[in-house]
Amino acid sequence: MTTEARDVPPEVRAVVLGPDPAEAAGRLAFFRDVLQGAALAEGEEGRVLATLIMRAYGRLPAERVARRLSSLRVEAASRMRAAGARRPGLRQGTGEVEAGPPEPLHAGFFAVDLHRLRHRRFDGRFSDPLTREVFVVGDAVTVLPYDPVRDRVLLIEQFRVGPFGRGDPLPWQLEAIAGRIDPGETPEAAARREAVEEAGLVLGALEKVAEYYPTPGAVAEYLYSYVALCDLPDGVAGVFGAADEGEDIKGHLLSFDRLVEVLASGEIGNAPLLLTALWLQRERARLRR
Repeated sequence: MTTEARDVPPEVRAVVLGPDPAEAAGRLAFFRDVLQGAALAEGEEGRVLATLIMRAYGRLPAERVARRLSSLRVEAASRMRAAGARRPGLRQGTGEVEAGPPEPLHAGFFAVDLHRLRHRRFDGRFSDPLTREVFVVGDAVTVLPYDPVRDRVLLIEQFRVGPFGRGDPLPWQLEAIAGRIDPGETPEAAARREAVEEAGLVLGALEKVAEYYPTPGAVAEYLYSYVALCDLPDGVAGVFGAADEGEDIKGHLLSFDRLVEVLASGEIGNAPLLLTALWLQRERARLRR
């Protein structure tokens, strides 16, 4: 083993070097070119990140993978949360899936992976081989600020490329505050950080609405949604957003009754805000006590 290989943390060494000694030097060079001196997270999260990096070996150039290292860190942290998912209750799936390594098809801010797999069917047999593409998105959080004293909420509005890509003539969406969960960050901490960045708000107590896959048929995104108790005086709604991320975010201060009207009109067109508004409608009396 070379001195350079000894410098790789023991828990990721097998992942980085691979089973073929003839490839070890090339794999190690690729790994180092992607990291560019950056540190791995410790323990299992570091091993998961190394696995995500090395699955691109031989398929994508190191400089391209390096450009999305921050996204890979988010994905690694998301996978760690997924590994601790709740046990099945009603579900009857066995969890048996036979799959080869994912094949990266696209690696930008987001990624698209190709999976070749088969899974155990409900009749006990394995499915035929399946080829499925997955849009890889890290875990995210949404939070709707609610003032129980004034009985009002704060929504945000911003341009969204998804509706634009669908051909929507007005691709601006009314939404809850939202953002990706950074590595080492809890969903609750992410909600508080995003509230400052997107609306200049300091949140009070957080009420968990749900955690869920919004589009499980093809998208790996997992959301944690909250309602946050908050002081929302007149004039609190402004224009915010990180300029270096191209954000242009306008706040809308609405009474609860107006929120229900907008909800009923169909103008709210994204699942997290729909779900959260309906939850608030159910829990509002309790939160106002």
